[in-house]
Amino acid sequence: MTETAGKTTYLTQEAYNRLKDELSELSGPGRTDIAKKIEAARAEGDLRENGGYHAAKEEQGKMEARIRQLTQLLESAIIGTTPDDDGVVESGMVVTVEMFGDEETFLLGSREIADASMQVYSEASPIGGAVNGHRVGETVTYEAPNGRTIEVKIVHTKPYTG
Repeated sequence: MTETAGKTTYLTQEAYNRLKDELSELSGPGRTDIAKKIEAARAEGDLRENGGYHAAKEEQGKMEARIRQLTQLLESAIIGTTPDDDGVVESGMVVTVEMFGDEETFLLGSREIADASMQVYSEASPIGGAVNGHRVGETVTYEAPNGRTIEVKIVHTKPYTG
C-alpha cells in the first residue's frame, strides 16, 4: 500500500517488483542512453532547428517524470499485505457493486497492478472514493465527471489475490 495525500493504494508483490525493475532500468541504463542521444544530437549543430535534440530532451523530461513517480510510489509502499475479509471496502479489495440495475466488479487499488482480467479503480477516482471505507449492503452516491449523481450499492467484497 502507498500513502498519497492520506489515501492508501494497494500494490501486489509482483507489481512492486515490476515497478522496481522499471525504476532501475530508467535511472541507470535509461539515463545513460538518453544522455548519449542528447549529446549526439547536440553535436549536429544549431540547437534551435535540431529536431533530434528537442525530441531527445522531451523524452528525457518524460523519463525523469516517470522516475519521480516510481520513486514516490515505491518509497512509501507496503507490499504483500492482503486486507482483511471483513466486508469493508479498502485498497486491495475486489468490489462488486450494483448501479443502474447492473453489477460491476473491479479492483480498488493502483492501476500499476495492471490486472487485465478486471477493471481497476484508484481510491482517488469518483467511484473508488465513494465506496472506500463503506461496508457490504451500504448504498453510497458520488458525482460523476459529467455532474450526474450516481447511486451505488456495495454487493460483495473480497481480498485481491492476484
